[in-house]
Amino acid sequence: MTDADPDTLTLVLLRHAKAEQGSDAADDAERPLSARGHADAAAAGAWLAHHGLLPDVVICSTARRTRQTWHGVAMGMTGSPPEGGPTGPRPTVRYEPGAYDAHPEELLSLVRTVDPEARTALLIAHNPGISLLSALLDPEGVDDEGLRTAELAVHRCPPSWMELSRSEAPLTARHTARG
Repeated sequence: MTDADPDTLTLVLLRHAKAEQGSDAADDAERPLSARGHADAAAAGAWLAHHGLLPDVVICSTARRTRQTWHGVAMGMTGSPPEGGPTGPRPTVRYEPGAYDAHPEELLSLVRTVDPEARTALLIAHNPGISLLSALLDPEGVDDEGLRTAELAVHRCPPSWMELSRSEAPLTARHTARG
């Protein structure tokens, strides 16, 4: 599944995994993942590892459920927590408050700041912004439902993160742990 073209970048979009239902809108950013959410996040990480899509850079919303999703993805990719485990390159992880409740253009601006040396970037954020970003990058590749919780959307990007713009990153794969 990995792209053989060394000039092509890969952007993986991930909607956070299933969270517990909140009782108060003020507590939304602190909602934790549900048991299913933890399992789905690990399954997403295993899928990424199986397809050779290990990120060089991770941009993650600061909400609790997105941070927990990243932790589960990292566990699924390596079998160990992001801060430990087997030797090997670890992605640079950026926790971005601006990714919470962001519009697609704001998310795109965050992606444009990825280190030029990075070949694969993972963005973990929320709906509707993350689904709308996928649609912005490839209007032909999305459906009306958007990304489900813990769903991955893999986009092939031009050779520069800074130049990434509308309709320039075809959707090459989608995956969700649930059927």
